[in-house]
Amino acid sequence: MTSDPIDGVGLGERLAAGDLDALDVAERALRLARRPRAEGTFITLTVDRAVREAAAAGARHAAGRTNSPLDGVPVAVKDLFDLAGTVTTAGSRTRASLPPAEHDASVVGRLADAGMVCVGKTNLSEFAFGGLGVNPHFGTPINPTAGDEPLVPGGSSSGSAAAVALGIVPVAIGTDTSGSVRVPAAFCGVIGYKASAGRYGDDGMLPLSPTLDSIGVLATSMRDIIATDAVLAGEPASTGDEGPPSLVVPRGELLDDCAPQVRRRFEEHMAALASQGVRIEERHLPALAKAQEVMDRNATIVEAEAHARYGHLLRSDDGARVDPGVMRRLAGFAAQPRDPAPVYQAMERLRADIGRELGGAILACPAVRHTAPPLAPLLADERLYDLANRRSLRTTMLLSYLGTPGVTLPIGTPRTGAVGLLLSAPSARDSRLLASAARIENRLTQRQ
Repeated sequence: MTSDPIDGVGLGERLAAGDLDALDVAERALRLARRPRAEGTFITLTVDRAVREAAAAGARHAAGRTNSPLDGVPVAVKDLFDLAGTVTTAGSRTRASLPPAEHDASVVGRLADAGMVCVGKTNLSEFAFGGLGVNPHFGTPINPTAGDEPLVPGGSSSGSAAAVALGIVPVAIGTDTSGSVRVPAAFCGVIGYKASAGRYGDDGMLPLSPTLDSIGVLATSMRDIIATDAVLAGEPASTGDEGPPSLVVPRGELLDDCAPQVRRRFEEHMAALASQGVRIEERHLPALAKAQEVMDRNATIVEAEAHARYGHLLRSDDGARVDPGVMRRLAGFAAQPRDPAPVYQAMERLRADIGRELGGAILACPAVRHTAPPLAPLLADERLYDLANRRSLRTTMLLSYLGTPGVTLPIGTPRTGAVGLLLSAPSARDSRLLASAARIENRLTQRQ
């Protein structure tokens, strides 16, 4: 197989044409997953399943049939989803003795029906409760954008982002509650799409915060994101015919609180897009400030629901086997319990408000307010670790509360560090968002 970069749709075309063999492609992905550079990326490699699915794809190609544009393409799945015959660890040793899943999660089943080849289950922040991607049990995936000093990969879908960034698979599945696809996509320099909650169905997925949990896709091209979304949503792929994109840049904290290099990179790209005819308006969006205020004054939904699900670990011997960073978040909520009721009560109104304020436009802002921080100082200082975790998630957590689907596009360089341009739309406007993101990606590519 060629070593040239190729996205999933391009790989599917070559497989269908007989230029590549699905089994060779799968075996290459498995080899790459075993390299030292990929250490910590996967929790489980599903070798037998990959060989079986690749052989079936090869037989279809030989017969001139395909199940989808991604038939025979390798895929990886976050270890928060059931995969028949494997234990769903959620990145936690406390779940290691559970019986293997008997059935695939619905999302995994749809990937299989499309002919995709599952090569393994990816690593994550324990219980998906963390924005840095650190896992002390299964190893922290290496951020492929790092030089000599290791950087955090972002979480919680750290392994899925790393698997794509390392070229092991062109497409990986993650989850996003407070930023768990968008943050690692930004830190690892890939594309990350958080779908609207409920777009795909979540049976067979271990929840963290049922109110906000959503599923997402990580890839290197928007056409892969759109093709995978079509597979998972069971609807035709977005065609991009919804009209030219119109962007709104929010005044206030989402930009003002960014590190200088992040803000500079973002503004350079906004200027470039404007010069290419993209309509960009900068203005206040009151719903953003109101939503942040109600969460700061009370509680975040993810804190409350994660504590309801995992707070028992604070009183259990199992707690000693859990990531200390996770335990500190649970203990912090328990020590100063805050009432989430006002946050729930304001949610639907604020979601309607942001939709009206955008008026059909797409919200554009940096996905994370800083570049990926070095790993070692955070592991040596709990206070610094917790501060970096909160700040990494602050933008995406706000937008999750407002129900927005989002796409993070990479706009960084080795010199500036990985930076993500986050495009967000009102809840359930996924097709509009994907079409707009594809158009923006095309313009960004032309600029390079």
